[in-house]
Amino acid sequence: MVAFRLFCLAVFSCWAVSPAFSQKEPYRPADTEEEFQRRYQERIKKDQLNGVYIPKNLDEAIAELYKWTDETHRQRIRALPEDSVCMRLHSKLGQRMIFDWSFYEGSRLSHYLRSAGVTYPDDMADFLLLAFHRRLNNRPIEVRQLATYFKEKRKKEWQERLKKGEVIHQEVRKRPRPDSLQATPAAAPASGPDATVKKPLTAKGQ
Repeated sequence: MVAFRLFCLAVFSCWAVSPAFSQKEPYRPADTEEEFQRRYQERIKKDQLNGVYIPKNLDEAIAELYKWTDETHRQRIRALPEDSVCMRLHSKLGQRMIFDWSFYEGSRLSHYLRSAGVTYPDDMADFLLLAFHRRLNNRPIEVRQLATYFKEKRKKEWQERLKKGEVIHQEVRKRPRPDSLQATPAAAPASGPDATVKKPLTAKGQ
């Protein structure tokens, strides 16, 4: 449920990023695992989804990114340091890839990236951004090394969450004063209008 709400929030916040976004059908989560798998298997075989061409591999994805950008835009991307590429481009170009190429719902490109070991939609977009940046700079993309980077990144984040999740609940209480731990003397009678006097139990008839 949380993941679905985050997805809806991301859709709402990024609706203006993609020119094809208005053509997309509302995303309806599958009711069962079987239904999800059936839809997924259908989607990954299609070369178009919601009127948008879906690249089948990395080379085709980069070719599409060339079409999405003009030379001025590509020059700006080329000039970015690699460690700034994802931070600078994810909110626009990255989000357009996520939604146009159906990384959440599943597509043949997302399936290709999953097969390479990149499983999160945000990571898929960042993977392609880095690959595009390297291609623009005539550098080897090194697909395996790049995919390993994202796998290790997610593994590290998961381990950190596990460490933080070791303490389920922590509560601080004041320790009672020593005199408050002394029992009330048995001989002290209850007093006051609301006091309840307990009578000793007796055998029936006494």
